[in-house]
Amino acid sequence: MPNIKRVSDLRNYTDVLHDVAVGEPVFLTKNGRGRYAILDMADYEKTQATLRLLSELARNRRSGEAEGWLTLEAVEEHLGIAGE
Repeated sequence: MPNIKRVSDLRNYTDVLHDVAVGEPVFLTKNGRGRYAILDMADYEKTQATLRLLSELARNRRSGEAEGWLTLEAVEEHLGIAGE
């Protein structure tokens, strides 16, 4: 179940931070609407790494569509593992 608190609860921020755990962010609301999320650093770094990976995959997909895809043999030759 999501951990949801009011932004005004930050007056007692130690209680709010106590509820933050890996995989369990605390969601803060303002005027009854979702406004912020507090994440553990491990979760934040994992999210950022995932976004970088997805961005790189999308860029390479566009490149492949525009310039043409490499064959398996061409990739193996480029990596120096052809014929293994």
